[in-house]
Amino acid sequence: MTKLRTPARPAISKAALPTGQILPGDCIEAMRTLPASSIDLIFADPPYNLQLGGDLNRPDGSHVDAVTDDWDRFDSFATYDTFTREWLAEARRVLKPDGGLWVIGSYHNIFRVGATLQDLGFWILNDIVWRKSNPMPNFRGTRFTNAHETLIWASMGEKAKYHFNYRAMKTLNDELQMRSDWLIPICSGQERLKDGGQKLHPTQKPEGLLYRVLLATTEPGDVVLDPFFGTGTTGAVAKRLGRQWIGCEREPAYRDGALRRIEDTLPLDESAITTMQSRKDAPRVAFGSLVEAGLIAPGTQLFDKQRRWSATVRADGSIQSGRETGSIHGVGKALQGAPSCNGWTFWHLSREGAPQPLDAVRQVYLLGIED
Repeated sequence: MTKLRTPARPAISKAALPTGQILPGDCIEAMRTLPASSIDLIFADPPYNLQLGGDLNRPDGSHVDAVTDDWDRFDSFATYDTFTREWLAEARRVLKPDGGLWVIGSYHNIFRVGATLQDLGFWILNDIVWRKSNPMPNFRGTRFTNAHETLIWASMGEKAKYHFNYRAMKTLNDELQMRSDWLIPICSGQERLKDGGQKLHPTQKPEGLLYRVLLATTEPGDVVLDPFFGTGTTGAVAKRLGRQWIGCEREPAYRDGALRRIEDTLPLDESAITTMQSRKDAPRVAFGSLVEAGLIAPGTQLFDKQRRWSATVRADGSIQSGRETGSIHGVGKALQGAPSCNGWTFWHLSREGAPQPLDAVRQVYLLGIED
C-alpha cells in the first residue's frame, strides 16, 4: 500500500534554515550545520567517479568536453564509497521523517550509491530512467551509446510516509499514469550556462528534469536541499515553483554562476503553481512536456479561435477555465459540451501579437527532441 504524505505539514522554524543561500565548502561539513529533521526533499547529483582514461575526440578530431575536473576524481572505489556513506548519512540526519531523497547518476556510480543508501535505511521507491532524446554519440564505436542516466527516489524507510503528487503527474502526462522512463532532452541552448563561450559546468542538468521531480514530490513552501548545487538548476526550478532551496557548492565559479541564474529566475504566480488534486503513430507529446521545457509558461492565457473561452495554464500542465480544470482536451470538451475535443487545435495562445494553435508549439518541441 502506498504511504502518501498529506499536504498538511508540521510547523518548523524555517528561520533557523539558510534558505535561498549556497553554503560554500565541502557538502558534508555544510550539511552538518543544518538542524536535524528540517528538510523536506533532497536532490543530489554527486560526482560520478567516471574513471575516464585519456581524452575523447570526435571523428573530425575535435575535443569532446567531459568531466575531467578534480571534484570527480577519487583514488579508489573504497574512497568513493566512504565519501558516499558520509554524505548520505548527513542527508538522512537532516531529512524529515516523511522526507524524500533523489539521487542521479550513471552506471559508473549509481549502483554503489544505491547499495549504500539501502545500508543506511533508506527505502527505494522507484528507479527512474532519464532517457536523453539527444545523447552524445559513442565516437570510439566500442560500446553502445550511453543514452540514459538513472535516478533513485527513496523514502526514509520501508514504512515511512512520503509525498507523491500522483494527480499532477498524470495531468502532466495528458491523463496517463506517469511511467518510470522519462524522455527529456539534455541541457542545451540558452539554458546552458557558459563562461567565455565554454560550458560553465560539464554536467548541467536540464530544468525539465528538476521540474518534474519537484512537482511530483514537493509542495509549495517546502525546503529542498541540493548538496551538489553546481550551476543551480535545483534552486532555479524551486524558485519558479514556489519552493524554498538550500545549496552546497565548493567551487566559487559555480556558486557565482548559480546565484546570477537564480536572481534572473522569475517565480510563477501562485494560481499557476496550484496543481490538480487527486480525483500512436508519431512520437506522443504530452502538453505538460511543453510546460516542463519552458516553451509554454505556467500562467499563460489560452483561448479558442473564436475567443469564446479562455483558460490559464498551470504548473502541472493542467488548465483552468472558470470552474473547469483538467487537461487541454478535457476542459475544451467540457466547455463545448462536446463528446471529445482535440486540445492541440482547439486552444491557441498569443505569440508576437498573433494567435497560434498549441499544435504549432508542439511541432517546435518535436523538432528539438529529434535533433
